[in-house]
Amino acid sequence: MAEIEASVRDLVNRDRDCTEQALSQMGLRRKINLAITEWKAAGGGDVLPDIRDRVRLRTVRQVGKPAGAIAPR
Repeated sequence: MAEIEASVRDLVNRDRDCTEQALSQMGLRRKINLAITEWKAAGGGDVLPDIRDRVRLRTVRQVGKPAGAIAPR
């Protein structure tokens, strides 16, 4: 899904037709919503993670010296 979203963004930024990719993205979102609805109907009650949870759980990249760099004196 992230690849399709990036593709749509890229096409929009370049002022290109993104109809097929956007329809595909909307189809995936419909499938996800249907899966969530079915899960809840089956008794699923856990709180699903949202984007804030995903960002918080993402590992923080360490900014440092590249491998093999010589430290200044």
